[in-house]
Amino acid sequence: MEIATNRKARFNYEIIEKYEAGVELQGTEVKSCRNKSISIAEAFVAFESGEAWMRESHISPYEQGNRNNHEPKRKRRLLLHKREIRKLMREVEQKGLSVIPLSVHLKRGKIKISIGLCRGKNTVDKRDSIKKRDNDRALQRLKNKTL
Repeated sequence: MEIATNRKARFNYEIIEKYEAGVELQGTEVKSCRNKSISIAEAFVAFESGEAWMRESHISPYEQGNRNNHEPKRKRRLLLHKREIRKLMREVEQKGLSVIPLSVHLKRGKIKISIGLCRGKNTVDKRDSIKKRDNDRALQRLKNKTL
């Protein structure tokens, strides 16, 4: 079940490779995520001392939570295999790529994040993708009209 998506990521970045990662969350964060009170629009993945951390993601405080509620913008550790972390770190350092969260979803009751190894698009690439999208919509409209 899809909880949240980063719609701008597909427009601003060319996605090279996708990974699925678990997230280390506190109790009230899990409840807020299940209520779809999460935003990953400005989030990114940073690497510190051999670990992957998701930064700038916003999980709203749980409404029924007490004073022990979580901090909305704290950094959250991503649970990946060591070899995946090393590979992502190498790609980011050598090729200047970015790691961006693409979506948050549930898998067997656990909250997972799809992250993507991405290359930033320049303005020309963005214009090309807009043109392609508009052409596809026009073709689909014509196809539906003839039927």
